[in-house]
Amino acid sequence: MEKKCAVLLVNLGTPELATKKSVRKFLTSFLLDKRVVDMSRFFWLPILFLVILPFRVGRVSKLYQKIWGKEGSPLRVLSESLSIKLDKALKKEDVQCVLAMTYGSPSIASVLQNLADSGITQLTIIPLFPQYSVSTTAPIFDQVALFIKKQSYFPEIIFKNNYHDNPLYISALCKSIEAHWLIHGRAKKLIFSFHGIPQRYVDKGDPYQHQCEASVALVVNKLGLKPSEYLLGYQSRMGREVWLMPYIDQKLIELAKTGCDSVDIICPAFATDCLETLEEMAIQNKKLFLDAGGKEFHYIACLNDSRSQIKLLATLALN
Repeated sequence: MEKKCAVLLVNLGTPELATKKSVRKFLTSFLLDKRVVDMSRFFWLPILFLVILPFRVGRVSKLYQKIWGKEGSPLRVLSESLSIKLDKALKKEDVQCVLAMTYGSPSIASVLQNLADSGITQLTIIPLFPQYSVSTTAPIFDQVALFIKKQSYFPEIIFKNNYHDNPLYISALCKSIEAHWLIHGRAKKLIFSFHGIPQRYVDKGDPYQHQCEASVALVVNKLGLKPSEYLLGYQSRMGREVWLMPYIDQKLIELAKTGCDSVDIICPAFATDCLETLEEMAIQNKKLFLDAGGKEFHYIACLNDSRSQIKLLATLALN
């Protein structure tokens, strides 16, 4: 059989439109995944359908509307651009690149079926999550496994479950930070904000926190930063249980009130900009910091479809 290779990039997903109906459909799919919320269905389903969705959909749709572009969701637009550019970069190696979403469209199952129909013999799957978590990377593996279970034949599969300490990833983050400093100058504090997860996930063995800390340690070492010049924290918590600390929103207020009036903030857990970076971080958290007395808040964009990200993913795809 002739060898035919492909790379599948997988991002979290996004609503098709910034409407209540579309957001509800997306949130339902996302929050029904037991990897995302591992509570007993007996308790969780009433909370989801009677409390969270009725009261949250309207608010979340308005948040999406703040960042929605002419071409649609930033996460989709940036992910598609990333996939197209990586496909172009891999053509000389006779490897194609395709994109899927864990939740929403195009689904992992539909893309895998298209690849199977085209006769792919080797597939490299790269979740666009540098740090592994049971709530982000594991659902992708679950869906791939479910697809394979129904097949008589499937290609050789290589699953990249993280790249948190890959030298090209660390270098790309450093270049992004240094490019920002070159244009805007350096703030008093560089903040690394990662998407939060419940503390109990880590207690059960999720390596996410360790990998976040390892990524930051490598970046600050390469940049030559002192402990007083940077901060690691977590954003986007939900519910009342304890999530990974420190909480970025609380830290920003604390920094502003104790004399740190300028911050640069980067979100290394996100491969592409999305609601959590463009709205939660660059709008909501910026307002919190400035209202608490801060003077300068600079958000550093994700790697998105930059050359350094293309080089990183191409290397992961071909190794």
